[in-house]
Order: sequence, then structure tokens, then C-alpha cells
Amino acid sequence: MPTMIPNRHLFGPGPSNPYPEATAALGYPLLGHLDPDFITRLDNTCEGLRRVWGTTNSRTLPLSGTGSLGMETAFVNTLSKGDVAVIAVNGLFGQRMCEVASRCGAEVVRVDHDFGQPIDVERVAAAHPNPTVIAAVHAETSTGVLSDIKALGSVKGDALLIADAVTSIGGSELRADDWGIDVGYAGTQKCLGVAPGLAPFTISDAAFSRRVETPQSWYMDLGLLGGYVGGNSGGGRTYHHTAPVAMVASLEAALDRITAEGIENAWARHEAAGRKLQTGLQDMGLDLFAAEGHRLPQLTTVKVPDGVDSAAARAFLLTNFDIEIGGGVGEYADTVWRIGLMGPNANDASVALLLGAIEEAIKNA
Repeated sequence: MPTMIPNRHLFGPGPSNPYPEATAALGYPLLGHLDPDFITRLDNTCEGLRRVWGTTNSRTLPLSGTGSLGMETAFVNTLSKGDVAVIAVNGLFGQRMCEVASRCGAEVVRVDHDFGQPIDVERVAAAHPNPTVIAAVHAETSTGVLSDIKALGSVKGDALLIADAVTSIGGSELRADDWGIDVGYAGTQKCLGVAPGLAPFTISDAAFSRRVETPQSWYMDLGLLGGYVGGNSGGGRTYHHTAPVAMVASLEAALDRITAEGIENAWARHEAAGRKLQTGLQDMGLDLFAAEGHRLPQLTTVKVPDGVDSAAARAFLLTNFDIEIGGGVGEYADTVWRIGLMGPNANDASVALLLGAIEEAIKNA
């Protein structure tokens, strides 16, 4: 007997519920990864990714893996042993950047911030006189904080700027070219409204020209990958790996949906839903975790009320409302909830459902 799967409201830090178009596309007839019709689909997907990234980079593509693969791809292609990487850390994913960079043999200059606070751009810029890369998380999934990547891009100097946009892409203003982002990586499972499995990635021509010629990873070698997506000179496509063709079809459909809505309208929809949720939570007497003025609308972090068992409340939501929300991370695992309104979930109906259900959960936990 097949496992009966409930229809969950995925209101945690990700994955979110996908757009219906993205789900339907998973059932399209399967194509080979070198089929001319699939290459057309891949080209359309890459163009859609340029729109959501805000870039004209020719090497903008969906990597075959989740956002963590995007992170590794960014660092293994830009860092060699002995290079200096200045990394802003204001949450779990900044910490992971440090781990990945250190495995590349880089000298990691870590610039720590309190969790819940945005990055201090001037302090990051002053951390080293001549770094190879400067890296930061745009929207820190672990804390619900939005940092000013545009400001960081204006003071990066000759360093390559690597930006984690896993939670921001499709939900917050993101303009890679205008902001000076040299390398960016993201995930499909949040505001883009697609299942986990692909990592939207972009690298500028200038950054590509400075890449590590033979990175430690064959699979993530952008020099090889560029030939498959048409980013190398000479035309034609070279085989690299068997692409997840169904996932690419799903991403193409979601990007078409976002394009029809308009990317700025999608940003505004996420902003409106998130702020309405945050106001409603505060009206219930709850305290928000992220610093005021830097709160992500698509991912709200809220302090668990005194006397409430966090795990019990989350279990109540799952059992009684089919609602998933996330706990905090690290030392905040039991004292913070992470509530996502991403992709198709960013709407007033989701806000109303969440507020009513959370109120019941607090009473019963």
C-alpha cells in the first residue's frame, strides 16, 4: 500500500508549498537531457533565472542540487589554497560559508555578529585589506534577518562578492548586477515555489575570468558546466551530467508564473503578507526576534512565549491544522519559531490561518 501523504501547509523555513504550475510540470512527458526540446526548456529557464536574479550574466543556470550545492560551487570555483575569504556571520548559513571556504584551503577571516542582527557593512569591509572574496548571506534563514548586500557591493573593492540568496530570491528585492554581486546562489524551495532540488546560480564574466581553473570538484566545475548551458564560446552543447529534467521543467513553469505576475509584484506580495503576519503576532503579545528594520517578510522569527513548550505547540499545529512551522537553530532551537510565507503561501488567507492556529496552539501547548 502506498503511504498516504497529508496535504500540509508548509509555513516553515522551507520547503514551501509549490506553485500549482510547478507541480503540474513534474508530470510533463520526460525528455532526454540533450533533447533539443529540453535544451530550449533549459534556455528558457536560464533566462527566467536572469530575471529573478536581476542580471544579464550568460552563466546563470540551475545547478543540479540544493542550495548547499550552490554554496559549495561558489567557493570551490573562486578560492584556492591560501586565498583570503572575508565572511560575514550572523547566522547558521554564514557559519556554513566559513566551513566550506576553509575546506578550500582559504584563510577565513570571520566577521561575527549577534544572531538576529544584520551584517555591519563597514566592519566587514575593514576586516582585511585585500581579500579574494567577501561573502555574506542576503536573507539569513536561521534568524529571519535581511542584510544590505547592495551596500556591501559598493565597498567590496577588488574582491569578488559572493551572496547567498536562498531565501531572498523571488521574495525580496534582488538586483545582482546593480548591487555588484559577482557570484550568487539560491534554492528553488522557498519564494520561487518549486520543490527542493535545484540551485539557481549566477556568476559574472569578470568573476568567471578569475575562477579557479581546476577546482577540487569535478561536478561543480563551472568551466565544464558552462559548456552544457551554452555559457562557453564556440556554440553547441557539451555533455556534463544527466540533468534533472523534470525539476527543470518545474522551475521553468514557476518562473513563467512569476514573470506573468511581475517580479516586483511578487516582492510586494511577500512584503505585504509578511508584515501583516508580524503585526498580527505582535497584536497577540508575541515578540519578534530579528532586529526591527531588518526583518524578512517572507520568514518571520518570533520568540516562543514564556511557559509554552515549543515542540508541543508545533506538534499541535501539525496534528490539528496540518501546519508546519520551524523551530529556531542552535541555542535558539526551543525559544524561537521560524514562520515562512513563501511562494504561493504569501497571501492574506495564509496569514489568517496562521494567526488563528498559533493562538490555539499557545493555549493548548
